[in-house]
Amino acid sequence: MQAKKVVLAYSGGLDTSVALRWIREEYKSEVITFTADLGQGKELEPVEKIAMNTGAIKVYIEDLRDEFVTDYVFPALKAGALYEGKYPLATALGRPLIGKRMVEIAHAEGADAVAHGCTGKGNDQVRLDVTTMALDPKLKIIAPVREWDMKSRDEEIEYAQKHNIPVSVTKKSPYSIDVNLWGRSIECGVLENPWIETPEDIFELTVSPDKAPDKPTYIEIDFESGIPVKLDGKELPPVELIDKIAKIAGENGVGRISYVEDRLVGIKSRETYESPAATVLFAAIRAMEELTLDRETLRFKEEKISHEYSRMVYNGLWFSPLREGMDAFVNVIEKHVTGTVRVKLFKGNCIIAGVKSPYSLYDQAMATYDVGDMFDHASAKGFIELWGLPLKIKSMRDSKMNLK
Repeated sequence: MQAKKVVLAYSGGLDTSVALRWIREEYKSEVITFTADLGQGKELEPVEKIAMNTGAIKVYIEDLRDEFVTDYVFPALKAGALYEGKYPLATALGRPLIGKRMVEIAHAEGADAVAHGCTGKGNDQVRLDVTTMALDPKLKIIAPVREWDMKSRDEEIEYAQKHNIPVSVTKKSPYSIDVNLWGRSIECGVLENPWIETPEDIFELTVSPDKAPDKPTYIEIDFESGIPVKLDGKELPPVELIDKIAKIAGENGVGRISYVEDRLVGIKSRETYESPAATVLFAAIRAMEELTLDRETLRFKEEKISHEYSRMVYNGLWFSPLREGMDAFVNVIEKHVTGTVRVKLFKGNCIIAGVKSPYSLYDQAMATYDVGDMFDHASAKGFIELWGLPLKIKSMRDSKMNLK
């Protein structure tokens, strides 16, 4: 099936710029580019000019930061969605929003296909393709990197130079970078060797911990039903709140993540992330949940919801009934996750310094070992008898049958 008009998810970087030119040549299609502003900042300034000079017939650049934070980041934060317990899913959370908007633009423009510059062994291809399939399975999906003959980024760079496509990537600086409000992802180059320490020059959002201030910085974050709403007592819009936390945390060297990650397609990949705001907010909401959620609810959330939610986001299944159902569960249990968390930031460390809530389940009179202890110590004996009864019975059986 040929495509007469294509909506291309466009960043202005190497892959998507080469893809734009390639689609025009190979498919003889008109190409409309779509760029979502999710907090990339100055990176967006040259996008329209590059797209038009590379052959786009129309350029969409839309500020989706508020929707991104409110409808994607905050639900994932409330769910405790850290992929493999480490990655805050910054890039992964942006893809379903980008995919949704691409489908909407395709409908508005009468396009019969959508396209992206994702690689054939990455995760983003799955996220964008599955989003399209979930929202409009009739749209054709074009993924040039899965189709063309170029086998490396060096060959893409040569293609860009041959066709006078202006891109910032060079053979000396071959990194693939994605950035939004929730974090920054860096791949390729020397990072592909997990034995090599991440070079200092790739970081932009965080200072080196050894160069961070010699005195700790304290901040206070207020939550209402699992949503951060205030910083140091001042109510802020969601985007501004995340920006300010990211700046403060980054100045203290907080938010660097580097590990060998399991991709959906079955390979392991050495990944490097900068997520200063996410690192602080995940630690803060966890502290608030420890204070306000009962033991079994917190256990169930951690074991069943947080892990599964992060996998679904990572694996491109945002638009699924299961994710919607998990959101409904999380919204119920988070209704009392309200209060203030005091966080200490110091040379790369994020430490919970204090927590308080009107819905606290902590009872000092029950917990104290000092005068005023209200706990009935005598009741412990009967509790322990019942708690250990299954093991006691098993031991008695084993003794009779000489199984020990």
